[in-house]
Amino acid sequence: MTKEANMTHPAVKVLLGVLKWILIVFFAVYTLFPLIWLVISSLKTNFEFLAGSPFALPAVPQWQNYVNALAVAGLGRMLLNSVFVGVVATLFNVIVASMSAYCISRFRFAGREKIFVLFTAGILVPLNALMVPYFVIINRLGLYNTYGGMILLYCAIGIPISTFLIRGLMDSIPMEVEEAAYIDGCGFFGRFFHVILPLSRTGIVTAATFEFLTCWNEFVFANLIISSEKLRTIQVGIRYFTNQFSTDYVSMYAAIVISIIPSILGYIFFQEQIISGMTSGAVKG
Repeated sequence: MTKEANMTHPAVKVLLGVLKWILIVFFAVYTLFPLIWLVISSLKTNFEFLAGSPFALPAVPQWQNYVNALAVAGLGRMLLNSVFVGVVATLFNVIVASMSAYCISRFRFAGREKIFVLFTAGILVPLNALMVPYFVIINRLGLYNTYGGMILLYCAIGIPISTFLIRGLMDSIPMEVEEAAYIDGCGFFGRFFHVILPLSRTGIVTAATFEFLTCWNEFVFANLIISSEKLRTIQVGIRYFTNQFSTDYVSMYAAIVISIIPSILGYIFFQEQIISGMTSGAVKG
C-alpha cells in the first residue's frame, strides 16, 4: 500500500483530525488562560487574592476595583494620553510610510532595493538597543518629557514595518492603472492620493493597526522620556500602582484588563484587513 493510500485511510483521517483539535484546544487554553486568570483576579478582594487559592472564583465580584483603577489612580487621564499619542503617531507614521513605499514601489532608480533593505532592516534591530541614541536625540531636540517627543519616537520606530506592509500592497497594483490616470491628466499627487492610496487601503489599515497597538502597549521608551505624571501613558501608569497601592493588587489587575481592551477590540474590528494585508503578495498569479 502506498504512502498516499495510507494517508487517505479513514482511521488515519480520524486520528489526524483528533490530533488537530487537541493542538487547537491546547494552544487556545494556553493563550486564554492568563487572560481569564487576570480577569478573575481583578474581581477579587485583596484578602481573597493573597490568602485564597489563585484559581478560585471570587465570592462576590468586586467591580469597585475597576472604579478605583479609573478614579483613584487617575487611569482616565492616562487612557486619554495613550489615545492621543497613539492616534497622532499613527497618523504621521502612515503618511510617511505611504510616501516612502510609493516611491520605492512605483519608481525605478539606482539603489531602490538597497534603500528598501535599509528601511526593512530596522525591523530586525532590537528597540532596546537604541534606547541611548533615541534618548540623546530626543533630549537634544528639546522634546524630553513632551507629547512631541513620544509622538516623534513612536512614529520613527514604526516606519520600517509600515513601509514593508504598505509596499506589499502597492506592488500588487498594476502599473496600467496608474498609467491610465496619467493619460487622463492626473498629476503626481493626484495619482498618489486618488489612485494609489485608495487601492492600498488594506495595507495602510494593517500598518496603522500595528502602529497604534505598538504605541498603546509600549512601555520602555515612554518610561524613558516621560517624567511628568500628567503625561504618563497607560502602560507607564500601571507601573506606579505598586507605589500608590502597595497591597491593592486587584486594582492593578483591573487597570491591566482595562489597558488590553483596546488591543482586543482593534484586532476584532480590523482582523480581515490585517489578515489580507499580511498575506498580500504571498500568491501571485
